[in-house]
Amino acid sequence: MAVFRPTPVSPFPETGGDGSQQGEARALPPELGPDAIAVVSGATFMYSDPAGDVPAGTVGGLVHRDTRLLSRWELTLDGRSPLVLRSTSLEHYLAQFVLTNAPQDGLPANALGIRRLRAIGDALHERVEVQSYLPHHCQFELRLAVGADFADLFEVKSQVFDRQQWITRQSVQDGRQWSVRYEHDEFRAESRLIANPPADRVEGDELVWHVDIDPLQEWRVDLRLALEPDDISQPVLGDIGEVFHRRAPDPSREWLASGATLRSDNQALTRTIRRTAEDLAALRLELDVNGERVILPAAGMPWFLTLFGRDTLITAYQAIAGAPRLAKGALLALARLQGRRYDDFSDEEPGKILHEVRKGELTQQGARPYRPYYGTADATQLWLILLSEYWRWTGDDELVRTLRPHVSAALDWIDHHGDRDGDGYVEYATRSPQGLGNQCWRDSPDGVRFADGRIPVLPIATCELQGYTYDAKLRLAELADGPLADPALATRLRHQAHALFDRFNADFWIDARGGYYAVGLDGDKNRIDSMTSNLGHLLWSGIVPPQRAVDLARQLLTPEMFTGWGVRTLSRADAAYNPLGYHLGTVWPHDNALAVLGLSRYGHRAEANRIALAMLDAAVQFDHRLPEALSGLFRDRTRVAVPYPTACSPQAWAAAAPVSLVRAMLGLDVVDGGLVVDPAIPPEIGRIVMDGFPACGRRWRIDAAGTSGRVEALDGWPGQARG
Repeated sequence: MAVFRPTPVSPFPETGGDGSQQGEARALPPELGPDAIAVVSGATFMYSDPAGDVPAGTVGGLVHRDTRLLSRWELTLDGRSPLVLRSTSLEHYLAQFVLTNAPQDGLPANALGIRRLRAIGDALHERVEVQSYLPHHCQFELRLAVGADFADLFEVKSQVFDRQQWITRQSVQDGRQWSVRYEHDEFRAESRLIANPPADRVEGDELVWHVDIDPLQEWRVDLRLALEPDDISQPVLGDIGEVFHRRAPDPSREWLASGATLRSDNQALTRTIRRTAEDLAALRLELDVNGERVILPAAGMPWFLTLFGRDTLITAYQAIAGAPRLAKGALLALARLQGRRYDDFSDEEPGKILHEVRKGELTQQGARPYRPYYGTADATQLWLILLSEYWRWTGDDELVRTLRPHVSAALDWIDHHGDRDGDGYVEYATRSPQGLGNQCWRDSPDGVRFADGRIPVLPIATCELQGYTYDAKLRLAELADGPLADPALATRLRHQAHALFDRFNADFWIDARGGYYAVGLDGDKNRIDSMTSNLGHLLWSGIVPPQRAVDLARQLLTPEMFTGWGVRTLSRADAAYNPLGYHLGTVWPHDNALAVLGLSRYGHRAEANRIALAMLDAAVQFDHRLPEALSGLFRDRTRVAVPYPTACSPQAWAAAAPVSLVRAMLGLDVVDGGLVVDPAIPPEIGRIVMDGFPACGRRWRIDAAGTSGRVEALDGWPGQARG
């Protein structure tokens, strides 16, 4: 028995804060390969190999509410696995696997056409169709091997605890149903599979059909595994055939149809923005918050289909020009779960915005701190920044006033709990045995390093945390002058922001290497002197004096930082550099998008466009979808973009990054209640037309090329345009 704080006792192996098992090293479960197929609805997903199978012992399966309800799902014909012809996700919730048979006694190769249709809605529904192309009658045995280990999501990619002693199987008489149930302490889960037509027999965990068909005759079976209702999805409902032919109502299509559109002379940009919209639709979570149904983005597929702090907030910020509803949903959902107490195990503090929410058994039993987990030092400032940005774009005074208690709590956290030692900087250090060591966006265990490779001591005040704090206070001063009607607060916040600006620029600036900012201060107030892409975040926040912005623009585009596909997270000149290290030299699209916005803010439009064009070229390499991260290898060396080995795709803040690139090219902003366009569109892009995007209570159209642009409200009310 392993004992965890605060009170729980768990039978499961003790795990480290990064999800790895402590103690004896164990082999990780096999991945399903680069062509694996994920089918997703809300926070539920089915992850399989290209044949549609989930081999036992792999990372695949059906996961619902962070619990794996199917850990094996393998189809065979006469004991042989079918051969893959083509597999694809037709929609995020629907996949098709087109297969044929392998050669075997009495059945030549390619004699059968096999199709598996798979959809997730209120249930997992799979239809298996088999058609004979033989000129004569044929018989074969179709067998489906099924298994459920009820693993917690945190176990799936590490070490799965054996729960067999708590799993019971329901006897099946007619072959129509396979059912297993897991119950341990107060946690319960069930997998109940219904087959139509029923299997001819059930052998343990295998359903077997004897198929007897004539030439061109089709045989099929429908398989359905019901899912416990969840409050974070609006599934597509209907027969799988109706779903396949798009005759079933689809909330995602309705959501896309209501949004803005973009077209450009550059087809890569047009297609990338279209893919962005589709991916954000796929990553939608829908929640009831105080009686209101809201929409917000999950972090990524397939492992991060849940509410995050930092990821959700940055995604919503990037998408604000096309989908302000995502911002409102994120603000309300995160405010509802804002920290209220001190709790060491979850790193919760009053006023703090959470990092991550989970619902699996390890979390419910208290072995993991994700109910919710608050180990992030930037989500609170980002929540305030998003509130300001949402207000600027929508003029929603009522929401700002409604959230005033949460605003006050967030500001109090920044000044008293975020600033752990009273030095005026926000720092982090986990108090939880399961907590994250780094609680900034570079949250891998080695994501923050000295230039010589040393790991700094806690607590750490990273540079971008101070930039976010500076930006949040200036933005909140604007809200205090406006809907909050508190001029004294506005004065106090501006004074604090200006003092932070001066202090930060004295304490974090390093003259060496051409001038740059340290990535942070360690627990002994030493400058952590590695050169990182966080420089771009500082430009985005506005905490950099204009004369130093010139130095940062140059640094971001040196060969040590710029790969040709984007800016590396860590300079090649630093000892810890690794082009495949998670935060040690990879290229992250959202990180680059913030740098592009920052460079544009300071007037370095050519540098911003160079990075933006590199990002768009990278998107083309991945079917117009930017993955979570790319390797930091030089473009000239590989000629193709190389993904980070286990990158999520799509991941929300990478999916939304192209919107920020377009915003920077257009110089698109809302100033004093008016829409402003100040284009600097590179020749490679040509003309950009955005239609129907919401801002300032209206729908708008922008038509821009080069440095000229026109913006007009679709109801005829003119905006402002410069250029």
